[in-house]
Amino acid sequence: MTRTITVGLDGSPASLAASDWAAREAQLRDLPLRLVTAWEWQAPAFAPTTGLGVPVPPSDLQRASAKRLLAQACSRVGEAHPGLRIDTDEIPGLPVPALLKAAELLALGSRGLSKAAGFLLGSVSHAVLASCERPVVLVRAAEHGEHEAPTETSERQATGVTHPRDVVLGLDLLRPNDAVIDFAFDAASRRASRLRIIHGWTLPPYYYGGELMPDLNDGMAEQVRSELSDVLRPWQDKYPTVEVSAQATIGGAGRHLVDASYDAALVVVGRQIRHAPVGAHIGPVTQALLHHAVAPVAVIAHD
Repeated sequence: MTRTITVGLDGSPASLAASDWAAREAQLRDLPLRLVTAWEWQAPAFAPTTGLGVPVPPSDLQRASAKRLLAQACSRVGEAHPGLRIDTDEIPGLPVPALLKAAELLALGSRGLSKAAGFLLGSVSHAVLASCERPVVLVRAAEHGEHEAPTETSERQATGVTHPRDVVLGLDLLRPNDAVIDFAFDAASRRASRLRIIHGWTLPPYYYGGELMPDLNDGMAEQVRSELSDVLRPWQDKYPTVEVSAQATIGGAGRHLVDASYDAALVVVGRQIRHAPVGAHIGPVTQALLHHAVAPVAVIAHD
């Protein structure tokens, strides 16, 4: 399958934000951008169940609307990113099956609520995220552009020296996955950004409020730092230009990743592929990010 960066469009501001992010990513990776929309409409799940049903436009009008949407998006993205190869694809069928066929990386929009509230996933984005076995990036509709822009610290403003925002990786030391780690290092390398790595670990049940066995706590913390260093060493050898900042925190990683997202270009987390017939298949850390993160969130599915 041809390597592309794919973005799912539905005409919403969120999907346009995703197309902007995907265009920048396509340029970073020197890949074409593929704009996709599925033109089969369906009645909303919340529509009243009456004998009359919900009117759905005929298929020729649906397809014409899809063509118009793609043409407008292609023109808009092309003007902002001259030289970028852009392909468009209107796919007959419902959105979820169409988007699950993404080639390399799929970008989707999600409504941004506020810096305090984060993402609001629609049913399509949630279903795709829970089922897609390729990387999926969720991009907020609001303030999406600022997360790829260089930022300045107060100390650097006087000198005019700017630095890209960090790429943040949520790392699970119990089940470190190569695809997740490589995606984060690669993203940082392409952006010339620092990679900030956050791992959350839990104290044993016999550690009561920090009052008992402080020496054991220190030893466990040192062990976690050592394991973190061992996991990262081969990746730092592979990406020697990437500056790495690793942080092991007591407790779940979700809150720390959300905090880090305020100043991040991208937050990267993993999602274990599960084939159970029920359940969201996303995981608590990713759920926390999707509700509260400010930066785009890349979810990397893995076995």
